[in-house]
Amino acid sequence: MTDVANAPSDALFESHEPDLELLGRGKARDIYRLDGGDLLIVTSDRISAFDVILPTPIPGKGVVLNEVSNFWFEATRHLIANHIVDPDPFAGVAGKEHLRGRSVVVRRARSLAIEAIVRGYITGSGWAEYKGRGTVCGIGLPADLEESQQLPEPLFTPSTKAEQGAHDENISFAQAADIVGRETAEAVRDASLSLYTYAAAYARERGIIIADTKFEFGYLDDGSLILIDEALTPDSSRFWPLDGFAPGRSQPSFDKQYVRDYLESLGWDKQPPAPELPEDVVRRTAEKYREAQRRLTGQEGV
Repeated sequence: MTDVANAPSDALFESHEPDLELLGRGKARDIYRLDGGDLLIVTSDRISAFDVILPTPIPGKGVVLNEVSNFWFEATRHLIANHIVDPDPFAGVAGKEHLRGRSVVVRRARSLAIEAIVRGYITGSGWAEYKGRGTVCGIGLPADLEESQQLPEPLFTPSTKAEQGAHDENISFAQAADIVGRETAEAVRDASLSLYTYAAAYARERGIIIADTKFEFGYLDDGSLILIDEALTPDSSRFWPLDGFAPGRSQPSFDKQYVRDYLESLGWDKQPPAPELPEDVVRRTAEKYREAQRRLTGQEGV
């Protein structure tokens, strides 16, 4: 059980809706069943790092994630359908002010057992593997790449979907095909690369490099493959400022890399329980999330 006694008073660490059936809580989202089969997803202010939920929430983060996701879901409908039914179900609803801006009604879908990751630049675990083996997720690359360099072409690098508290594992395309079937794996790969290519070009025009991102997909009862969960948020992506970008070093970011860097400095073993975040890290992280939203959507959350 996470201790939230010291959570900021204006943050929503967990939602509690006694009139609805709670189906589960993820790293950031709470999911409820609605009459008729749809789901209500509430995006909290929880933040995770290294697959562990931290005890300190980031006030307003859930609103930013929800609104950025909604922006991308709408902008990419021409590429693939998504799960959104109502992007703001509590607008003007008395007594539900705490859910406004951070809730969506979605179609229920059968989630795939893999996560779809697209890497446009070499960084993070991909850079660590490349330095040792000359590969990223087993894919051979040219021998002269620098840290943070743009890859010759975006790479689709799927991973397993681990239980909460466990770590996702990178897998090959062949392994992904064994898990979900080759036809599905190919459809997910093609959709992921199309989504990344479109979003990366859009974001670059607004001063943001999308270094990499993660998508999730699911099947509707009629067999349609759709985009679910979240899309191209600071939680599921690495966002770098275009201004000042230079390969050969790590990059400043608009995502939770700032939190990861702080935790790395502590020597934490990346196992629960996670350490508290100090006030200045909470504040700076909230600022980075809001700046990413402002640049991408022209709006700014709370």
